[in-house]
Amino acid sequence: MTLRWLTLIALLLILPPALFPQAAKRDKSLVVHWPLAGDSNDTSGNGHHALNCGVDLKAAGPDGKPGGAAGFDGRGAHLEISAKKPITLDRGDFTFSCHAYLERDLDGVSGDLASQYDPVRRKGFYLAIKSNAVTTSQANARHLQFGIDNGKESAWLDCGRPGKAILAFALAVHDGHLYAGTCEPGKTDSGRVYRYGGDNRWIDCGAPSLCNTVTALAVYDGKLHAAVGKYRLAGSALKESENLNLGGRVYRYDGGTKWIDCGQLPDTEAIGGLAVYRGKLYASSLYKPAGFYRYDGDAKWTDCGVPNGKRVEALAVFDGFLYASSYDGGRVYRYDGKTWTDCGQLGDSTQTYSFVAYHGQLHVGTWPNGRVYRFEEVGRWKDMGRLGQEKEVMGMVVHNGRLLAGTLPLAEVFQFEGEDRWKKLARLDLTPDVTYRRAWTAAEHQGRVYFSTLPSGHIYSFAAGKTAAWDHDLPTGWHYIAAVKRAGQLELYVDGKRVAVSEPFEPGDYNLNTEAPLRIGAGSSDFFRGRLRDVRLHQRSLSDMEIRALARP
Repeated sequence: MTLRWLTLIALLLILPPALFPQAAKRDKSLVVHWPLAGDSNDTSGNGHHALNCGVDLKAAGPDGKPGGAAGFDGRGAHLEISAKKPITLDRGDFTFSCHAYLERDLDGVSGDLASQYDPVRRKGFYLAIKSNAVTTSQANARHLQFGIDNGKESAWLDCGRPGKAILAFALAVHDGHLYAGTCEPGKTDSGRVYRYGGDNRWIDCGAPSLCNTVTALAVYDGKLHAAVGKYRLAGSALKESENLNLGGRVYRYDGGTKWIDCGQLPDTEAIGGLAVYRGKLYASSLYKPAGFYRYDGDAKWTDCGVPNGKRVEALAVFDGFLYASSYDGGRVYRYDGKTWTDCGQLGDSTQTYSFVAYHGQLHVGTWPNGRVYRFEEVGRWKDMGRLGQEKEVMGMVVHNGRLLAGTLPLAEVFQFEGEDRWKKLARLDLTPDVTYRRAWTAAEHQGRVYFSTLPSGHIYSFAAGKTAAWDHDLPTGWHYIAAVKRAGQLELYVDGKRVAVSEPFEPGDYNLNTEAPLRIGAGSSDFFRGRLRDVRLHQRSLSDMEIRALARP
Protein backbone atom coordinates (compact mmCIF):
# COMPACT_ATOMS: atom_id res chain seq x y z
CA MET A 1 0.00 0.00 0.00
CA THR A 2 1.42 3.41 -0.95
CA LEU A 3 2.18 6.20 1.50
CA ARG A 4 -0.55 8.29 -0.15
CA TRP A 5 -3.21 5.69 0.66
CA LEU A 6 -1.92 5.23 4.22
CA THR A 7 -2.09 8.99 4.77
CA LEU A 8 -5.65 9.09 3.41
CA ILE A 9 -6.73 6.31 5.77
CA ALA A 10 -5.20 8.15 8.72
CA LEU A 11 -7.03 11.33 7.73
CA LEU A 12 -10.33 9.48 7.51
CA LEU A 13 -9.85 8.27 11.06
CA ILE A 14 -9.06 11.63 12.61
CA LEU A 15 -10.75 14.35 10.56
CA PRO A 16 -13.31 16.47 12.48
CA PRO A 17 -16.78 14.86 12.55
CA ALA A 18 -18.33 17.90 10.89
CA LEU A 19 -16.22 17.22 7.81
CA PHE A 20 -16.38 13.42 7.76
CA PRO A 21 -18.85 12.00 10.29
CA GLN A 22 -18.53 8.38 9.18
CA ALA A 23 -14.78 8.40 9.68
CA ALA A 24 -15.16 9.89 13.17
CA LYS A 25 -17.55 7.11 14.18
CA ARG A 26 -14.98 4.49 13.20
CA ASP A 27 -12.44 6.00 15.61
CA LYS A 28 -14.13 5.21 18.92
CA SER A 29 -10.95 6.20 20.77
CA LEU A 30 -11.73 9.89 20.16
CA VAL A 31 -13.46 10.65 23.46
CA VAL A 32 -13.31 14.47 23.26
CA HIS A 33 -12.97 16.90 20.38
CA TRP A 34 -13.37 20.63 20.83
CA PRO A 35 -12.83 22.51 17.55
CA LEU A 36 -13.16 25.76 19.57
CA ALA A 37 -14.54 27.54 16.52
CA GLY A 38 -17.17 29.77 18.10
CA ASP A 39 -18.27 27.51 20.96
CA SER A 40 -16.96 24.99 23.51
CA ASN A 41 -19.01 22.01 22.34
CA ASP A 42 -17.61 18.50 22.07
CA THR A 43 -18.12 17.13 18.54
CA SER A 44 -16.94 13.58 19.32
CA GLY A 45 -20.51 12.49 20.06
CA ASN A 46 -19.71 11.75 23.71
CA GLY A 47 -21.29 14.90 25.09
CA HIS A 48 -18.28 16.29 26.94
CA HIS A 49 -19.23 19.89 26.35
CA ALA A 50 -16.99 22.30 28.23
CA LEU A 51 -18.05 24.91 30.74
CA ASN A 52 -16.66 28.23 29.55
CA CYS A 53 -14.96 30.12 32.39
CA GLY A 54 -14.12 33.43 30.74
CA VAL A 55 -12.58 32.17 27.49
CA ASP A 56 -12.98 34.31 24.36
CA LEU A 57 -14.64 31.96 21.86
CA LYS A 58 -14.42 34.50 19.04
CA ALA A 59 -10.61 34.75 18.94
CA ALA A 60 -8.78 34.73 15.63
CA GLY A 61 -7.67 31.45 14.13
CA PRO A 62 -4.58 30.79 11.97
CA ASP A 63 -6.22 32.59 9.03
CA GLY A 64 -6.71 35.72 11.14
CA LYS A 65 -10.51 35.53 11.01
CA PRO A 66 -12.54 35.79 14.25
CA GLY A 67 -14.14 32.64 15.59
CA GLY A 68 -11.36 30.31 14.51
CA ALA A 69 -9.88 29.74 17.98
CA ALA A 70 -10.42 30.26 21.70
CA GLY A 71 -8.53 33.06 23.49
CA PHE A 72 -7.10 32.55 27.00
CA ASP A 73 -6.05 35.62 29.00
CA GLY A 74 -3.64 34.03 31.50
CA ARG A 75 -5.63 35.56 34.36
CA GLY A 76 -8.19 32.84 35.05
CA ALA A 77 -9.96 32.04 31.78
CA HIS A 78 -10.23 28.30 31.16
CA LEU A 79 -12.54 25.51 30.02
CA GLU A 80 -13.69 22.76 32.34
CA ILE A 81 -15.30 19.33 32.07
CA SER A 82 -17.24 18.46 35.19
CA ALA A 83 -15.98 15.56 37.27
CA LYS A 84 -19.61 14.38 37.42
CA LYS A 85 -19.06 12.94 33.95
CA PRO A 86 -15.45 11.85 34.28
CA ILE A 87 -13.09 11.01 31.47
CA THR A 88 -11.29 7.88 32.65
CA LEU A 89 -7.75 7.19 31.46
CA ASP A 90 -7.03 4.22 33.74
CA ARG A 91 -3.63 2.62 32.94
CA GLY A 92 -4.03 2.75 29.19
CA ASP A 93 -2.49 4.75 26.37
CA PHE A 94 -3.87 8.15 25.41
CA THR A 95 -3.07 11.17 23.23
CA PHE A 96 -3.90 14.78 24.05
CA SER A 97 -3.37 17.20 21.17
CA CYS A 98 -4.10 20.79 20.23
CA HIS A 99 -3.04 23.69 18.07
CA ALA A 100 -1.68 26.45 20.33
CA TYR A 101 -0.67 30.04 19.69
CA LEU A 102 1.93 31.64 21.95
CA GLU A 103 1.99 35.40 22.34
CA ARG A 104 5.07 37.57 21.79
CA ASP A 105 6.90 39.31 24.68
CA LEU A 106 4.91 37.67 27.44
CA ASP A 107 4.37 39.67 30.64
CA GLY A 108 3.44 36.51 32.52
CA VAL A 109 4.27 32.82 32.57
CA SER A 110 2.97 30.84 29.59
CA GLY A 111 0.88 28.48 31.69
CA ASP A 112 -0.86 25.11 31.58
CA LEU A 113 -2.47 23.82 28.41
CA ALA A 114 -4.41 20.99 30.06
CA SER A 115 -4.67 19.25 33.40
CA GLN A 116 -6.62 16.47 35.05
CA TYR A 117 -4.81 16.24 38.36
CA ASP A 118 -5.76 15.57 41.98
CA PRO A 119 -3.31 17.53 44.21
CA VAL A 120 -4.26 15.55 47.32
CA ARG A 121 -3.63 12.08 45.87
CA ARG A 122 -0.88 13.37 43.50
CA LYS A 123 -2.67 11.66 40.66
CA GLY A 124 -3.42 12.52 37.03
CA PHE A 125 -1.75 14.21 34.08
CA TYR A 126 -0.80 17.69 32.91
CA LEU A 127 0.54 19.42 29.80
CA ALA A 128 2.17 22.82 30.27
CA ILE A 129 4.48 25.43 28.86
CA LYS A 130 6.60 26.00 31.96
CA SER A 131 8.51 29.11 32.96
CA ASN A 132 10.19 29.12 36.37
CA ALA A 133 11.70 32.16 38.09
CA VAL A 134 13.62 30.67 41.02
CA THR A 135 15.39 32.96 43.53
CA THR A 136 17.69 35.15 41.38
CA SER A 137 17.47 33.29 38.05
CA GLN A 138 15.12 32.66 35.16
CA ALA A 139 15.47 28.90 35.54
CA ASN A 140 13.14 27.78 32.72
CA ALA A 141 11.53 29.75 29.92
CA ARG A 142 8.63 28.39 27.80
CA HIS A 143 9.64 24.74 28.09
CA LEU A 144 7.04 22.16 27.07
CA GLN A 145 6.28 19.49 29.69
CA PHE A 146 3.95 16.47 29.81
CA GLY A 147 3.70 14.63 33.11
CA ILE A 148 1.78 11.88 34.86
CA ASP A 149 1.73 10.85 38.50
CA ASN A 150 0.14 8.36 40.84
CA GLY A 151 1.84 9.33 44.08
CA LYS A 152 5.23 8.13 42.82
CA GLU A 153 8.56 9.58 43.93
CA SER A 154 12.16 8.88 43.02
CA ALA A 155 15.09 8.85 45.38
CA TRP A 156 17.18 12.01 45.59
CA LEU A 157 20.29 11.71 43.44
CA ASP A 158 23.59 13.44 44.15
CA CYS A 159 24.56 14.96 40.80
CA GLY A 160 27.99 16.06 41.96
CA ARG A 161 29.73 19.34 42.61
CA PRO A 162 30.51 21.75 39.76
CA GLY A 163 34.13 22.85 40.05
CA LYS A 164 35.12 24.15 43.48
CA ALA A 165 31.64 25.45 44.20
CA ILE A 166 30.66 26.23 47.73
CA LEU A 167 27.30 26.93 46.14
CA ALA A 168 25.58 26.94 42.75
CA PHE A 169 24.08 30.41 43.15
CA ALA A 170 22.20 30.11 39.84
CA LEU A 171 20.60 27.30 37.81
CA ALA A 172 19.04 27.66 34.36
CA VAL A 173 18.12 25.46 31.40
CA HIS A 174 18.86 26.56 27.84
CA ASP A 175 18.71 24.71 24.51
CA GLY A 176 18.34 21.33 26.22
CA HIS A 177 21.16 21.78 28.76
CA LEU A 178 21.27 22.52 32.48
CA TYR A 179 23.71 25.29 33.47
CA ALA A 180 25.00 26.17 36.95
CA GLY A 181 26.58 29.48 37.99
CA THR A 182 28.87 28.97 40.97
CA CYS A 183 30.34 30.75 43.97
CA GLU A 184 34.02 29.71 44.27
CA PRO A 185 35.53 31.87 47.04
CA GLY A 186 39.22 30.92 46.88
CA LYS A 187 41.70 33.80 46.55
CA THR A 188 42.73 32.73 43.04
CA ASP A 189 39.36 31.25 42.04
CA SER A 190 36.33 32.90 40.45
CA GLY A 191 32.69 32.17 39.83
CA ARG A 192 32.20 30.02 36.75
CA VAL A 193 29.40 28.55 34.63
CA TYR A 194 29.18 24.78 34.15
CA ARG A 195 26.99 22.62 31.90
CA TYR A 196 25.69 19.33 33.28
CA GLY A 197 26.94 16.35 31.29
CA GLY A 198 25.17 13.64 33.29
CA ASP A 199 26.66 11.05 35.64
CA ASN A 200 27.99 13.71 38.04
CA ARG A 201 29.99 15.41 35.25
CA TRP A 202 30.02 19.21 35.05
CA ILE A 203 31.60 20.71 31.94
CA ASP A 204 33.45 24.00 32.47
CA CYS A 205 31.98 26.81 30.33
CA GLY A 206 34.41 29.41 31.62
CA ALA A 207 34.53 32.28 34.09
CA PRO A 208 32.78 35.41 32.79
CA SER A 209 34.59 37.61 35.33
CA LEU A 210 37.32 37.60 38.01
CA CYS A 211 34.87 38.00 40.93
CA ASN A 212 33.83 35.05 43.10
CA THR A 213 30.25 34.39 41.98
CA VAL A 214 27.94 34.01 39.01
CA THR A 215 24.85 35.29 40.81
CA ALA A 216 22.10 34.85 38.19
CA LEU A 217 21.34 33.25 34.82
CA ALA A 218 18.65 34.09 32.28
CA VAL A 219 17.93 33.46 28.61
CA TYR A 220 17.42 36.69 26.69
CA ASP A 221 17.07 37.11 22.92
CA GLY A 222 17.85 33.42 22.47
CA LYS A 223 21.18 33.58 24.35
CA LEU A 224 22.24 32.56 27.85
CA HIS A 225 23.21 35.57 30.00
CA ALA A 226 25.10 35.51 33.28
CA ALA A 227 25.29 38.16 36.02
CA VAL A 228 28.27 38.31 38.38
CA GLY A 229 29.14 39.68 41.80
CA LYS A 230 31.36 39.53 44.82
CA TYR A 231 29.21 37.47 47.19
CA ARG A 232 29.69 38.27 50.87
CA LEU A 233 29.85 34.82 52.45
CA ALA A 234 29.32 36.29 55.91
CA GLY A 235 25.66 36.47 54.90
CA SER A 236 25.70 32.67 55.11
CA ALA A 237 27.78 32.71 58.33
CA LEU A 238 30.90 31.56 56.47
CA LYS A 239 34.44 32.93 56.23
CA GLU A 240 34.64 35.83 53.80
CA SER A 241 36.20 35.25 50.39
CA GLU A 242 39.81 36.35 49.87
CA ASN A 243 38.90 37.20 46.28
CA LEU A 244 38.34 40.97 46.44
CA ASN A 245 37.31 41.52 42.81
CA LEU A 246 33.97 43.28 42.44
CA GLY A 247 31.24 42.30 39.99
CA GLY A 248 28.07 43.99 38.82
CA ARG A 249 28.40 43.11 35.14
CA VAL A 250 26.32 40.97 32.77
CA TYR A 251 27.81 38.67 30.12
CA ARG A 252 26.40 36.80 27.11
CA TYR A 253 27.52 33.23 26.48
CA ASP A 254 29.23 32.71 23.11
CA GLY A 255 30.01 28.98 23.32
CA GLY A 256 32.93 26.98 24.68
CA THR A 257 34.41 29.09 27.50
CA LYS A 258 33.82 32.45 25.78
CA TRP A 259 31.71 35.25 27.28
CA ILE A 260 30.87 38.65 25.78
CA ASP A 261 30.72 41.65 28.13
CA CYS A 262 27.30 43.36 28.08
CA GLY A 263 28.23 46.17 30.43
CA GLN A 264 28.47 47.29 34.04
CA LEU A 265 25.51 48.24 36.24
CA PRO A 266 26.36 51.62 37.85
CA ASP A 267 27.43 51.50 41.52
CA THR A 268 26.87 47.74 41.67
CA GLU A 269 29.34 45.25 43.15
CA ALA A 270 27.02 42.25 42.85
CA ILE A 271 23.90 41.67 40.77
CA GLY A 272 20.85 40.24 42.51
CA GLY A 273 18.19 39.08 40.06
CA LEU A 274 17.87 38.76 36.29
CA ALA A 275 14.51 38.62 34.50
CA VAL A 276 13.03 39.18 31.05
CA TYR A 277 9.91 41.35 31.10
CA ARG A 278 8.05 42.54 27.98
CA GLY A 279 10.98 41.63 25.79
CA LYS A 280 13.60 43.48 27.86
CA LEU A 281 16.30 42.18 30.24
CA TYR A 282 16.28 43.65 33.76
CA ALA A 283 18.84 43.35 36.58
CA SER A 284 18.95 44.40 40.22
CA SER A 285 21.68 45.12 42.77
CA LEU A 286 22.27 42.54 45.52
CA TYR A 287 23.79 45.02 47.96
CA LYS A 288 23.42 48.71 48.75
CA PRO A 289 23.07 51.12 47.07
CA ALA A 290 19.79 49.82 45.72
CA GLY A 291 19.59 49.68 41.94
CA PHE A 292 17.36 48.38 39.16
CA TYR A 293 18.31 48.62 35.49
CA ARG A 294 17.08 47.75 31.99
CA TYR A 295 19.44 46.52 29.30
CA ASP A 296 19.22 48.64 26.16
CA GLY A 297 21.81 46.93 23.99
CA ASP A 298 25.58 46.92 23.58
CA ALA A 299 26.82 47.86 27.07
CA LYS A 300 24.03 50.31 27.99
CA TRP A 301 22.02 49.90 31.20
CA THR A 302 19.21 52.37 31.93
CA ASP A 303 18.36 53.27 35.53
CA CYS A 304 14.67 52.45 36.13
CA GLY A 305 14.59 53.52 39.78
CA VAL A 306 13.74 51.60 42.93
CA PRO A 307 10.69 51.78 45.24
CA ASN A 308 11.25 54.18 48.14
CA GLY A 309 15.01 53.61 48.02
CA LYS A 310 14.60 49.91 48.84
CA ARG A 311 16.61 47.10 47.28
CA VAL A 312 14.80 44.77 44.90
CA GLU A 313 16.31 41.27 44.68
CA ALA A 314 14.56 38.18 43.30
CA LEU A 315 12.55 39.05 40.17
CA ALA A 316 9.54 37.23 38.73
CA VAL A 317 7.08 38.06 35.94
CA PHE A 318 3.44 37.38 36.78
CA ASP A 319 0.07 38.61 35.47
CA GLY A 320 1.37 41.65 33.67
CA PHE A 321 3.87 42.90 36.26
CA LEU A 322 7.48 42.33 37.24
CA TYR A 323 7.47 41.43 40.94
CA ALA A 324 10.49 41.93 43.20
CA SER A 325 11.43 40.68 46.65
CA SER A 326 13.44 42.85 49.04
CA TYR A 327 16.00 42.45 51.81
CA ASP A 328 15.02 45.89 53.19
CA GLY A 329 11.89 44.88 55.05
CA GLY A 330 9.56 41.95 54.45
CA ARG A 331 7.71 43.49 51.54
CA VAL A 332 7.11 42.78 47.86
CA TYR A 333 7.05 45.41 45.11
CA ARG A 334 5.83 45.28 41.53
CA TYR A 335 6.86 47.19 38.43
CA ASP A 336 4.64 47.99 35.44
CA GLY A 337 7.39 49.20 33.11
CA LYS A 338 7.32 52.75 34.49
CA THR A 339 6.49 52.88 38.19
CA TRP A 340 6.69 50.74 41.33
CA THR A 341 3.81 49.73 43.62
CA ASP A 342 4.27 48.55 47.21
CA CYS A 343 2.30 45.29 47.54
CA GLY A 344 2.51 45.28 51.33
CA GLN A 345 4.13 43.61 54.32
CA LEU A 346 4.24 39.79 54.58
CA GLY A 347 3.47 38.98 58.20
CA ASP A 348 6.38 39.70 60.55
CA SER A 349 9.06 38.78 57.99
CA THR A 350 12.01 41.13 57.47
CA GLN A 351 13.16 39.80 54.08
CA THR A 352 11.43 38.25 51.08
CA TYR A 353 13.38 35.73 49.02
CA SER A 354 11.58 33.86 46.27
CA PHE A 355 8.53 33.57 44.02
CA VAL A 356 6.45 30.82 42.44
CA ALA A 357 3.14 30.69 40.53
CA TYR A 358 0.98 27.90 41.96
CA HIS A 359 -2.62 27.25 40.86
CA GLY A 360 -2.68 30.66 39.21
CA GLN A 361 -1.62 32.63 42.29
CA LEU A 362 1.71 34.18 43.28
CA HIS A 363 3.48 32.73 46.33
CA VAL A 364 6.48 34.22 48.17
CA GLY A 365 9.08 32.75 50.57
CA THR A 366 10.34 34.73 53.58
CA TRP A 367 12.93 35.17 56.37
CA PRO A 368 13.22 34.77 59.39
CA ASN A 369 9.95 32.96 60.02
CA GLY A 370 10.38 30.32 57.26
CA ARG A 371 6.88 30.87 55.90
CA VAL A 372 5.22 31.12 52.51
CA TYR A 373 2.59 33.76 51.71
CA ARG A 374 0.06 33.92 48.88
CA PHE A 375 -0.69 37.22 47.18
CA GLU A 376 -4.40 38.11 47.38
CA GLU A 377 -4.34 41.77 46.35
CA VAL A 378 -2.18 44.83 46.95
CA GLY A 379 -1.72 45.09 50.73
CA ARG A 380 -3.19 41.65 51.50
CA TRP A 381 -1.28 38.35 51.83
CA LYS A 382 -2.44 34.95 53.07
CA ASP A 383 -0.17 32.94 55.35
CA MET A 384 0.34 29.45 53.81
CA GLY A 385 2.24 28.04 56.76
CA ARG A 386 5.74 27.46 58.08
CA LEU A 387 8.08 24.85 56.64
CA GLY A 388 9.01 22.72 59.65
CA GLN A 389 11.17 24.78 62.01
CA GLU A 390 13.14 26.40 59.18
CA LYS A 391 13.89 30.12 59.11
CA GLU A 392 14.11 30.96 55.41
CA VAL A 393 12.31 29.79 52.28
CA MET A 394 14.49 30.01 49.18
CA GLY A 395 14.09 28.18 45.85
CA MET A 396 10.45 27.30 45.08
CA VAL A 397 9.18 25.45 42.03
CA VAL A 398 6.10 23.54 40.86
CA HIS A 399 7.24 20.12 39.65
CA ASN A 400 4.72 17.71 38.09
CA GLY A 401 1.88 19.31 40.02
CA ARG A 402 3.70 19.57 43.36
CA LEU A 403 4.83 22.78 45.03
CA LEU A 404 8.37 22.25 46.38
CA ALA A 405 10.51 24.66 48.41
CA GLY A 406 14.07 24.66 49.71
CA THR A 407 15.06 26.12 53.09
CA LEU A 408 17.69 27.38 55.55
CA PRO A 409 19.31 26.49 58.01
CA LEU A 410 19.09 22.74 57.33
CA ALA A 411 18.90 22.72 53.50
CA GLU A 412 15.66 20.80 53.56
CA VAL A 413 13.10 20.44 50.75
CA PHE A 414 9.40 20.55 51.62
CA GLN A 415 6.26 19.68 49.69
CA PHE A 416 3.03 21.67 50.10
CA GLU A 417 0.21 19.48 51.41
CA GLY A 418 -2.65 21.97 51.22
CA GLU A 419 -4.09 24.63 53.58
CA ASP A 420 -1.02 25.57 55.65
CA ARG A 421 0.66 22.14 55.81
CA TRP A 422 4.13 21.24 54.53
CA LYS A 423 5.84 17.84 54.43
CA LYS A 424 9.60 17.43 54.56
CA LEU A 425 10.88 15.35 51.65
CA ALA A 426 14.63 15.43 52.24
CA ARG A 427 17.59 17.12 53.87
CA LEU A 428 20.18 17.75 51.17
CA ASP A 429 23.23 19.20 52.93
CA LEU A 430 24.72 17.48 55.98
CA THR A 431 27.87 19.59 56.30
CA PRO A 432 28.87 19.56 60.02
CA ASP A 433 29.89 22.50 62.19
CA VAL A 434 28.27 25.29 60.18
CA THR A 435 25.51 27.68 61.16
CA TYR A 436 23.59 27.67 57.88
CA ARG A 437 22.93 25.13 55.16
CA ARG A 438 20.83 26.20 52.21
CA ALA A 439 18.73 24.55 49.52
CA TRP A 440 19.32 27.66 47.46
CA THR A 441 17.80 27.52 43.97
CA ALA A 442 16.18 25.06 41.56
CA ALA A 443 15.46 24.31 37.90
CA GLU A 444 13.63 21.59 35.96
CA HIS A 445 15.56 19.55 33.40
CA GLN A 446 14.66 16.40 31.44
CA GLY A 447 11.78 15.49 33.72
CA ARG A 448 13.58 16.05 37.03
CA VAL A 449 13.96 18.99 39.41
CA TYR A 450 17.45 20.04 40.51
CA PHE A 451 18.30 21.84 43.78
CA SER A 452 21.63 23.46 44.65
CA THR A 453 23.08 23.48 48.16
CA LEU A 454 25.41 25.48 50.40
CA PRO A 455 28.07 24.91 51.71
CA SER A 456 28.67 21.46 50.16
CA GLY A 457 28.28 22.87 46.64
CA HIS A 458 26.55 19.68 45.48
CA ILE A 459 23.44 19.61 43.29
CA TYR A 460 20.68 17.05 43.84
CA SER A 461 17.81 15.91 41.62
CA PHE A 462 14.37 14.39 42.23
CA ALA A 463 11.44 13.23 40.09
CA ALA A 464 7.75 13.14 40.98
CA GLY A 465 5.98 10.66 38.71
CA LYS A 466 7.22 10.72 35.12
CA THR A 467 7.68 13.69 32.80
CA ALA A 468 8.64 14.19 29.17
CA ALA A 469 10.20 17.64 28.79
CA TRP A 470 11.38 19.63 25.78
CA ASP A 471 13.92 22.01 27.30
CA HIS A 472 13.79 24.58 24.51
CA ASP A 473 12.05 27.95 24.25
CA LEU A 474 8.80 27.32 22.35
CA PRO A 475 8.69 30.11 19.73
CA THR A 476 5.94 32.67 19.29
CA GLY A 477 3.15 31.69 16.87
CA TRP A 478 0.99 28.67 16.06
CA HIS A 479 2.24 25.17 16.93
CA TYR A 480 0.71 21.73 16.90
CA ILE A 481 1.38 19.98 20.22
CA ALA A 482 0.70 16.33 21.02
CA ALA A 483 1.29 14.53 24.32
CA VAL A 484 1.30 10.74 23.98
CA LYS A 485 1.31 8.04 26.66
CA ARG A 486 2.49 4.99 24.77
CA ALA A 487 2.91 1.83 26.86
CA GLY A 488 5.70 2.60 29.37
CA GLN A 489 6.82 5.94 27.97
CA LEU A 490 5.62 9.52 27.55
CA GLU A 491 6.26 11.34 24.28
CA LEU A 492 6.00 14.96 23.19
CA TYR A 493 5.48 16.15 19.61
CA VAL A 494 5.80 19.69 18.26
CA ASP A 495 4.60 20.42 14.71
CA GLY A 496 4.49 16.71 13.89
CA LYS A 497 8.00 15.90 15.12
CA ARG A 498 8.76 13.91 18.25
CA VAL A 499 10.94 16.16 20.42
CA ALA A 500 11.07 14.47 23.86
CA VAL A 501 10.50 11.19 25.66
CA SER A 502 10.34 10.33 29.35
CA GLU A 503 12.27 7.77 31.30
CA PRO A 504 10.59 4.34 30.90
CA PHE A 505 8.11 3.18 33.53
CA GLU A 506 5.81 0.27 34.34
CA PRO A 507 2.34 1.17 32.96
CA GLY A 508 0.61 -0.71 35.76
CA ASP A 509 2.05 1.74 38.29
CA TYR A 510 0.12 4.67 36.83
CA ASN A 511 -3.65 4.40 37.16
CA LEU A 512 -4.64 7.94 36.19
CA ASN A 513 -8.35 7.71 37.01
CA THR A 514 -9.28 10.68 39.17
CA GLU A 515 -12.33 12.61 40.22
CA ALA A 516 -10.60 15.86 39.32
CA PRO A 517 -12.12 17.81 36.42
CA LEU A 518 -10.37 18.02 33.07
CA ARG A 519 -9.37 21.65 32.59
CA ILE A 520 -8.12 23.33 29.43
CA GLY A 521 -5.92 26.37 29.96
CA ALA A 522 -5.44 25.76 33.69
CA GLY A 523 -3.41 23.55 36.00
CA SER A 524 -1.03 23.47 38.95
CA SER A 525 1.20 26.31 37.72
CA ASP A 526 -0.65 29.15 36.03
CA PHE A 527 -3.43 29.91 33.59
CA PHE A 528 -2.56 29.73 29.91
CA ARG A 529 -2.13 32.89 27.90
CA GLY A 530 -2.61 32.48 24.16
CA ARG A 531 -5.05 30.78 21.80
CA LEU A 532 -6.13 27.17 21.30
CA ARG A 533 -8.05 25.31 18.63
CA ASP A 534 -8.79 21.71 17.58
CA VAL A 535 -8.32 20.18 21.03
CA ARG A 536 -8.61 16.37 21.07
CA LEU A 537 -8.26 13.51 23.51
CA HIS A 538 -7.87 9.96 22.19
CA GLN A 539 -7.89 6.92 24.46
CA ARG A 540 -5.04 5.39 22.49
CA SER A 541 -1.59 6.41 21.32
CA LEU A 542 -1.76 7.94 17.85
CA SER A 543 0.84 6.82 15.35
CA ASP A 544 3.56 9.12 14.01
CA MET A 545 1.71 9.29 10.70
CA GLU A 546 -1.58 10.29 12.35
CA ILE A 547 0.19 12.98 14.35
CA ARG A 548 1.85 14.37 11.25
CA ALA A 549 -1.54 14.50 9.53
CA LEU A 550 -3.11 16.40 12.43
CA ALA A 551 -0.18 18.79 12.52
CA ARG A 552 -0.85 20.06 9.02
CA PRO A 553 -2.40 23.55 8.90
